[in-house]
Amino acid sequence: MSSHYQIVICSCPDKEVSEKLAQILVAKQLAACVNILPNITSVYRWQDQVETAQEYLLLIKSMSSQYNLIELLIKENHPYKLPEIIAISIDNGSFEYLNWIASCHI
Repeated sequence: MSSHYQIVICSCPDKEVSEKLAQILVAKQLAACVNILPNITSVYRWQDQVETAQEYLLLIKSMSSQYNLIELLIKENHPYKLPEIIAISIDNGSFEYLNWIASCHI
C-alpha cells in the first residue's frame, strides 16, 4: 500500500514562490500537505560555475499517481529555468497518516 505515496522535493528562490506553489498544490488536491522549510543553503553547479543560493524547500506529500500533474504545475509556476523536482516513494508510514493523504485526493 505504501508504494502509492510519495514526497516530492522542490527548492524555491523565496518565501512568496514557495507559499504560492504550496497553496496551489493543496487547493487543487494534488498534495495533502506541503511543508515549507526556510533558509536552506544550496550549493550546486550551473553553467560550469559553482553557485550558492539561499532557498526554501518544499516537501510535498502526495499520491504517486499525481506526480505528472505536480511536475507540470511546478514547471508552469516556478521562476527557475530548471526547477528541482524529485519524487521519493514512501516505503513505510503510519497507516492513519497514509490514509489521510489518500483522502485528500478525492
